[in-house]
Amino acid sequence: MPMSDNRKSQLTAFDQLLTIMNELREQCPWDKKQTMETLRHLTIEETFELSDAILNSDMEEIKKELGDLLLHIVFYARLGDEQQAFDIGAVIRQLNEKLIRRHPHIYADTEARDEEAVKQNWEKIKLKEKGNQSVLGGVPRSLPALIKAMRIQEKARGVGFDWEADEQVWEKVQEELEEFKEAVDYREKDKEAVAAEFGDLLFSLINYARFLEINPEEALERTNRKFIHRFQFLETAARNSGKSLADMSLAEMDVFWEAAKKQE
Repeated sequence: MPMSDNRKSQLTAFDQLLTIMNELREQCPWDKKQTMETLRHLTIEETFELSDAILNSDMEEIKKELGDLLLHIVFYARLGDEQQAFDIGAVIRQLNEKLIRRHPHIYADTEARDEEAVKQNWEKIKLKEKGNQSVLGGVPRSLPALIKAMRIQEKARGVGFDWEADEQVWEKVQEELEEFKEAVDYREKDKEAVAAEFGDLLFSLINYARFLEINPEEALERTNRKFIHRFQFLETAARNSGKSLADMSLAEMDVFWEAAKKQE
């Protein structure tokens, strides 16, 4: 099948990026000094900036942040090439092979009639590839706790360890809430127990969100943004009325808070 003009244009753009990366690494004082370690925190920052753009549904910003991340991938590949460890071609070939291997319902004779079957196949193949003794062995330790809880639950589900219905999960949430309340009643005696029960409650809520097809990380971030917007409205409204938040009562602040909610 002849290559489309659009594909040719894409390959040309990628080839130019590789050329630019080589030129920057050889000629730019800043790029010359970078290592995988110095780039690491910048890559994390770029990933969060992409996340912000996605939450804002800003397609232009998403395009920009994807470019920044792609630059980092190409940069790491260049560094790997310099160390004679790998190059961008090896990175892409390994990815291609993995995608083909983990989609046997497309490239082999395995059946997968729905999304859940695909996920289960993926986790089983991944477990076999990595030789992990535990299906949870692939969850990065450095993940933020909320995201880690999501991944733990997803991986357990991938091998069939999960609730059957969301009603069962909701019952578990209520059970954990009662246990948390009981621990709070005795918090002067055992604060560690309160913290443990709070963790159990959060874990069960994340589980319930998963059953409702809600991403708890995104949901919490949207609530964070909503609170920030309302609080900053409160600050501005108080300032415009010649008042200081520190000198206002909660009842006075609540008037501005309700105004912020109505503005939304």
